[in-house]
Amino acid sequence: MRIEQIYTNCLAEAAYYIESNGEAAIIDPLRETEPYLQRLQDGEAELKYIFETHFHADFVSGHIDLARKTGAEIVFGPTANANYDITVAEDNEIFKLGNISIKVLHTPGHTMESSCFLLLDEEGNEHALFSGDTLFLGDVGRPDLAVKTDLTQEDLAGLLFDSLQDKILPLPDSVIVYPGHGAGSACGKNLSSETVDSLGNQKHTNYALQPMTRKEFVKHVTDGLLPPPQYFPKNAMMNKAGYESIDTVLERGTHALDVAHFKAEIAKGAIVLDTRKEKYFESAHIPGSLFIGVDGNFAMWVGALITDLKQRIVFLAEAGREAEVVTRLARVGYDHAVGYLKGGMDAWIAAGEPVDAVMVETAEEFAKDYKNEDIEIIDVRKVGEYTSQHIEGAHHMPLDYIYQHLDDLDKDKEYYVHCAGGYRSLIAISILQPYGYKNLINVEGGFKAIEKAGVKMTDYVCPTSML
Repeated sequence: MRIEQIYTNCLAEAAYYIESNGEAAIIDPLRETEPYLQRLQDGEAELKYIFETHFHADFVSGHIDLARKTGAEIVFGPTANANYDITVAEDNEIFKLGNISIKVLHTPGHTMESSCFLLLDEEGNEHALFSGDTLFLGDVGRPDLAVKTDLTQEDLAGLLFDSLQDKILPLPDSVIVYPGHGAGSACGKNLSSETVDSLGNQKHTNYALQPMTRKEFVKHVTDGLLPPPQYFPKNAMMNKAGYESIDTVLERGTHALDVAHFKAEIAKGAIVLDTRKEKYFESAHIPGSLFIGVDGNFAMWVGALITDLKQRIVFLAEAGREAEVVTRLARVGYDHAVGYLKGGMDAWIAAGEPVDAVMVETAEEFAKDYKNEDIEIIDVRKVGEYTSQHIEGAHHMPLDYIYQHLDDLDKDKEYYVHCAGGYRSLIAISILQPYGYKNLINVEGGFKAIEKAGVKMTDYVCPTSML
């Protein structure tokens, strides 16, 4: 028996490859199929099942393409309804895989079709639980992503409580928990940075598994929930309705465009996405382009800030990473990249096209300015980060909600912009620049470096918050 967790940091997502005696199953695959096909080839195994724990909201699963390429059966839990061929399993149904078995545990709460998959080893012992978004390490799935007019988040939280009490907690402490996500995912509030644990340890450490009433559980799970990213329901719909093949998306998106054709796409409505490293964007970029570096939480911020999944996109990428950019866009449903700038900024500059840049200061330089001058500071971190600790006097403009506050600043003033490390602040500056904010300074290293530089901090919410 082989179990492999395939963890993707930028989405904080875990897919699973399971193999036994020449037969394989994959749980919650990402959009691209090649990594899974390669594992099948290396193991000389036949893909028998693709198990989906639910209709994912935070990424587009690769189950449809994978099934088309392998002939494998797509299996969802009870109540699932899709626009393509699937097997809707019954609660407690068992699927044989080589010398082991996979048992379906219907665990509604995160969504109504949410299910966990319990692996029974060669001796029939309950060995591992692939818990999807029902149970995380340190948390459980948020209950507000599948709300219907007749079903509130409190209703779903109650169902989740029942699922945990009836299906999860009775399992042996020795069962290994393999969750669908880790820290950084917006599918829960308090996810651990660990990605594997024993159920016994979770029974001791996970707040949601402690003894409490149903009413208490509902309150705990629903308290402090922020609105989900705007792309979540759109991704869930793609996973339910179907989507274009990843091969077609890659072919369309990896066209090399010269400057003239690149500009022609912009004229037709394409946005310019700059995915290079921060230092390259700061030094020179196309005016009006949106920076979201591929080395950061790329897919999450694309999904949060580009509101139309059908938006045509042209992009800049470091040489050799063009297919990676298109793939990572497609992971969250952005299938309409139409090409990249051949020759990058060098070609753009050589053609005599206009160029913009970003002013930058080190944390030490910022500390001197903060001490000696009356300066304006913009903090673009998330609400929890800001309320925990922030620079005294800083305005709060969370990147998640920046489009709601584009007219809140004075275009004639100079602003120092920071996040935790410098990535999100540069995204914010790239959004603000086209709206006439030209006096923006990115603080290198962000809050972490500023704190080390000795700048005065406060741990209460100041009245200048722009949320």
